[in-house]
Amino acid sequence: MGAASSNHVDVVVVGAGLSGIGAACHLMMQSPSRTFAILESRSVSGGTWDLFRYPAVRSDSDMYTLGYSFAPWREKKSIADGPLILNYIRETSEKFGVEERIRYNRRVVDAKWSSESALWTLTIKHTDSDTSETMTCNFLWGNTGYYTYDKGYRPDFPGEEKFQGTLVHPQLWPENLDYKDKTVVVIGSGATAMTIVPAMAKDAAKVVLLQRSPTYVVARPDVDEFADKLRAKFSPKIAHKLIRFKTITLGMLMYQLSQKKPELIKQRLREGAMALLPEGYDVDTHFNPTYNPWDQRLCLVPNGDLFTSISSGKAEIVTDTIQSFTSDGILLTSGKELKADIIVTATGLVMQLLGGMSISVDGVPVDIGKTVSYKGIMLSGVPNLGTTFGYTNASWTLKADLTADYICRLLNKMEKLGVRQATPNVPSDENLEPTMGLSSGYIMRAQGNLPQQAMKKPWKLYQNFALDTLLLKHGKIDDEMVFSNAKKR
Repeated sequence: MGAASSNHVDVVVVGAGLSGIGAACHLMMQSPSRTFAILESRSVSGGTWDLFRYPAVRSDSDMYTLGYSFAPWREKKSIADGPLILNYIRETSEKFGVEERIRYNRRVVDAKWSSESALWTLTIKHTDSDTSETMTCNFLWGNTGYYTYDKGYRPDFPGEEKFQGTLVHPQLWPENLDYKDKTVVVIGSGATAMTIVPAMAKDAAKVVLLQRSPTYVVARPDVDEFADKLRAKFSPKIAHKLIRFKTITLGMLMYQLSQKKPELIKQRLREGAMALLPEGYDVDTHFNPTYNPWDQRLCLVPNGDLFTSISSGKAEIVTDTIQSFTSDGILLTSGKELKADIIVTATGLVMQLLGGMSISVDGVPVDIGKTVSYKGIMLSGVPNLGTTFGYTNASWTLKADLTADYICRLLNKMEKLGVRQATPNVPSDENLEPTMGLSSGYIMRAQGNLPQQAMKKPWKLYQNFALDTLLLKHGKIDDEMVFSNAKKR
């Protein structure tokens, strides 16, 4: 791969987390003639897996699919702890020589496309000083995740200034928080809350999960015995492919069955929860959501640890709404008061695409909410801009790998044709809908800032690995794509 000058490369990858490191590896393997650099706003790599430090932080997807397709997961746990995942990302970065391409403490705040030069000009703020720099590239590739790292979502609770205890948000977890023998209330019903409750219950006097409405919770072993048998019998490469095939196929079948026979899946999930909870437990109040499975993500609890904590009496679920905070806890609408030394607000994320950077094309600002997603990767009318956005109904990295494969194919096609600009058309189909069909709060809050989708390919996001593989890995590169060169004055 050719050497890159400090202020110009062919491709700028924004973000050095799970997706960004994967994107860089794909570039080195599939488009080696391109120079590139990774710009990372923090001082370390790893993204989410370095940022979150709350107790027992872990994946809610198996690592055979959350891991990269080209780097077999070798650890015993398939539902892995955060430190194991972080180590995997950094080991992969070192192995593929990606680390030396990362420029840390650099946040892209503005990106301007010029059709005259067929270049992006980036304004980059140095996050460890008051300085900034500019840089140019031909292709800009956002691997910034889907939420802002600076703060989580935190509604204002009535009377919270009265609370005399410790108030914590998981995204800003304080170092050395002492919760031994303390009473803890965790507000929330998502994956983060379901992880924190059993982890804190081991040392706390009592942990209460306070939820406004229930979530579907699925228990699953953190070690995949079938995967272990395959790894004992085959080489790491072959075993990895077989395990991924099995995991992807079962996941797709589960999702499709949830869509076609939601009542059946609801019943199975209810029975699974009942089997792991004390006899007579009020499952229908605390584990029976009003929505169908996969209208929001299912919460995965390894080895049923949440159910075990509830059965032991160390943890409790309360389904109610907050009337106000008090000096020593929370007063509920029902009139019940929850005492607390520590309150954890596991209330969600603030969605943000492309790290919050502003974008313009030939001097015209781009409103992402008014664009249409092209193959779930590019934006209508915006040249040479790719975004990595993983699956909401399966492992993030399955889609990230497909995205990387498509972008490398696109870059190679442009090189072969001798063109410097690739712009998705604006679709003629006016029947647009949200790209993300989930009803989760963090998605609904951000709906106006997300691109839309049309009703047919290449403007339709399938959320289906098999269909997306056909579209992105084996389908046409240039359907409804305009190739061109720099426009002369």
